[in-house]
Amino acid sequence: MGLDMYAYVANRAGQQNEFYDQDIKFNKETGDWDVPPGGITKPRELAYWRKHPNLHGWMESLWKRRLHESNKQEPEDHGWGSSFNGIELELTWQDLDELEQAVKHGGLPGTTGFFFGDGADDYYKEQDLQFIKEARAELFLGLKVFYNSSW
Repeated sequence: MGLDMYAYVANRAGQQNEFYDQDIKFNKETGDWDVPPGGITKPRELAYWRKHPNLHGWMESLWKRRLHESNKQEPEDHGWGSSFNGIELELTWQDLDELEQAVKHGGLPGTTGFFFGDGADDYYKEQDLQFIKEARAELFLGLKVFYNSSW
């Protein structure tokens, strides 16, 4: 168990869940999913992080800020200290600009959690910056970039 974090590209919000909700089967010969004709395509993964708690904390702060701006209530945390788990968060150009500054200047917030591990900012710094660069390219092409996590 631990903090697994993903960034992926999709045409729209919810596409990741829709992909797994349809009747698909894994094809061992091709090493990919067999999608029925007219089915939902799988979003493409841009980045994966294992136990990068401070990046997760930055994403959680962004999510909470958006909830506050839209006058929505944060879901109940079910006793784990946070409800930001398995929540799809869309990232915009502005978000990526802010994230880049935080990564470059040590501005990711110190974040702890039961399954999160220790801070890994230095370890992931180059990967974080590469993700930001690739995410901007996807936004330029008109696609959407999302963050999600599981712990």
